[in-house]
Amino acid sequence: MVPNPIYLDHAATTPVRDEVFEAMRPFFGTRFGNPSSTHRWGREARAALDEARERVARCLGARSDELCFTSGGTEGDNLAILGAWRAMREKGRRAVVSSPIEHKAVLGAFHQAAHEGAEERLLEVDSDGSVSLESFDRLVDDAVAICSVMWVNNEVGTVQPIPAMAEKSRERGVLMHTDAVQAFGKIRIDAATQQFDLLSISGHKIGAPKGIGALFIRRGTPLEPLFHGGTQDRGRRPGTENVASVIGLARAAELAIEESERECRRLEALRNKLEAAIVARVPDTVVHARNTTRAPHVLNLSVPGTDSESLLMALDLKGIAASGGSACSSGSISPSHVLVAMGVSPDLASAAIRMSLGALTTDESIDRVAEVFPALVEKARQLSTAG
Repeated sequence: MVPNPIYLDHAATTPVRDEVFEAMRPFFGTRFGNPSSTHRWGREARAALDEARERVARCLGARSDELCFTSGGTEGDNLAILGAWRAMREKGRRAVVSSPIEHKAVLGAFHQAAHEGAEERLLEVDSDGSVSLESFDRLVDDAVAICSVMWVNNEVGTVQPIPAMAEKSRERGVLMHTDAVQAFGKIRIDAATQQFDLLSISGHKIGAPKGIGALFIRRGTPLEPLFHGGTQDRGRRPGTENVASVIGLARAAELAIEESERECRRLEALRNKLEAAIVARVPDTVVHARNTTRAPHVLNLSVPGTDSESLLMALDLKGIAASGGSACSSGSISPSHVLVAMGVSPDLASAAIRMSLGALTTDESIDRVAEVFPALVEKARQLSTAG
């Protein structure tokens, strides 16, 4: 057993916070009612659900009736994109716009829309993963039903100018969706002043359990449900609500917002310290998206002469958890589609690892990673050469 393991994969998932677990606990026991039931157990569950909806909505600057609970980011993205596309195509808007560096949940939903007759359009991105606003202006026109751009890229951390894109979309009658799974708690989000129409968040990225998320749907936004057979969530997402996890999401969201400013400063300082230490010790390290605005918790880098599998294995043997990119793409032997779209060479893209910081990250853990990293790189280079 490796002593004091170090977890640097917070962008994949986070531990459930103690405060969140304690808030959820009663709903696994005595407060077990179905919120659609009319007896006292059901009414109690309904009251708790309604209160939690208000609390999450408040964290987004939204009204409670603009919030729909989902199973997480993937469902939220699919409901937003396919639901909006299917509603808007009846109005003659047949095109959908996204970028090549989106999460696979977004790209998969757009491919499904294309299968149903949509015209897919992809925005251009530069070498730091920033979406070209010139291509946005060119491609987002009055034939477009919906445009979806991730607020914070999950692999390299690039922050996109979503408020500006949303304002331009509103002027053209185009619905704007953003996957804010990595942005919530790291970037200011305010539905009252920012003009996005749809926004997805996921609980397990902020200390809530896996399997719970939310989709903001601005009042008046046309949306067809993906599921059918119930009236829950105003018919937008039928099915018995996951009350315990909703309670957990509400508590986690409040804590994320309360702590955001302080925690972002802490994470950015630790990220910068780790980045500087690695580059100093392994000078040929390439840091991706280094020259643009990044979220504070993501560091994506490539070391020439290694491959991500060998380096991640070497890190893991030292008790250090990192990833090769999106957790949803684990097991894939192909280079990251995000890095490929950014113009990164195949060799460097195949060597990329993502270290993502969070609640478990300390100064001591950063020092230890920096200390052992050069030897692990050398070992990974030997394994790569042997392979």
